[in-house]
Amino acid sequence: MKMPAIPSRLRETLTSVGLVFMVACLALAVWELTVWHFELPKALLPTPRQCWVAAVAERQTLFLATLSTGAAAISGLLVSVVIGSSLAIVFSQSRSLRLALFPYVILLQTVPIVAIAPLLIIWSGYTFRTVVIVTAIVCLFPIVNSMTGGLLGTKQDSADLFRLYGAGRWKRLWRLQIPSSISYLMLGTKTSSGLAVIGAIVAEFFVGNGTTYNGLGSLMTGWTVMVKTDALVSAVFASAMLGLLMFGAVQLVSALVLRRWTRFASAVN
Repeated sequence: MKMPAIPSRLRETLTSVGLVFMVACLALAVWELTVWHFELPKALLPTPRQCWVAAVAERQTLFLATLSTGAAAISGLLVSVVIGSSLAIVFSQSRSLRLALFPYVILLQTVPIVAIAPLLIIWSGYTFRTVVIVTAIVCLFPIVNSMTGGLLGTKQDSADLFRLYGAGRWKRLWRLQIPSSISYLMLGTKTSSGLAVIGAIVAEFFVGNGTTYNGLGSLMTGWTVMVKTDALVSAVFASAMLGLLMFGAVQLVSALVLRRWTRFASAVN
């Protein structure tokens, strides 16, 4: 009796997971052998096993810090989606406002966040709110840029059809432009999901200096001072896993919750 064939999509997924696992194992083996061969001290570069032991020993602290950083990253990302989408809608409806204000959105992207963070701490304090503000600033540009491109990229044939049936500007916006730009919004949000974790950790480098706020960035700062390199590496891995988790969550929302909108966009464009 023949075994049932594995669906092509499942086969592709299993192959991808297997290849990723193989590369991870190879990287860990090279890391372990490098430390052993050059006899590197633990303070300079610990082995993967030492990092794992440190992660287990600090598991509660790491877990709580990851929750704090994750909450700040998610909050900042959601704020940037709301503000970025609103700005994109305004830019799509007024060329004058787009020409006047879009350069300032670009300016937020080009100014180093480490230069803005101290100012925000002066204005907002050593609080969770400051971390969210920094994260939202970091995430804003990809969302505004992608959403604006989607709103302005609607096919002329579709717009002419709406005009033919007497649809006004706001009806075209709500029924045509916004649905067709959702896929662009999700693309910008995916890009910003990784930036959100970076922005939150950078903000925590500053906020953690003045309070007992315990995010991953604060832990990294403290463990660097104490030369706890093994625990520091485990915090880096925790931040990477948090970024992957956020990207996966955005991908899941795009695939499930907004499936109707993205299908509409594909049909229109």
